[in-house]
Amino acid sequence: MRAGLAGAAAAILLAAAPPAAPRAIQQAAATSVTITVSGLRSDKGVVRACMTSSKSAFPKCRRDPDAHRAVIKAAPEMRIRFENVRPGEYAVALLHDENENGKADRVLGMAPREGFGFSRDAPVRMAPPEWDDAVIRIGSAPMRMAIRMRYML
Repeated sequence: MRAGLAGAAAAILLAAAPPAAPRAIQQAAATSVTITVSGLRSDKGVVRACMTSSKSAFPKCRRDPDAHRAVIKAAPEMRIRFENVRPGEYAVALLHDENENGKADRVLGMAPREGFGFSRDAPVRMAPPEWDDAVIRIGSAPMRMAIRMRYML
């Protein structure tokens, strides 16, 4: 008799328990990333921003359909905000596209003519920075970062 009551009590408890959360809810919630941009030499053109979690797509983000992108009118003080960012590792690349032609102009195919900036102020030597120099870890809390634009010419 007691076994029957124990089984019935267990069945009642299981029936009263809330259902398991769907898989999407069990994953960490998405957050926002706000980037303060400084050091623009002019308010001409736009600033193109991309944030990718794909090491192979950094810094252009072209081959990453999940990259976060923004194009914002250049201004002395700028903030770029990405919403619905899942926790993980990302790298950010900025381009001050002064002539708004959608690409990074170069002098003699080498030195960038327009400004650029990267997360963690990643160093630029003879090429764009490596992923490991620019990668940042984003958790579930909103994140803020600052990126200073740099110009070679």
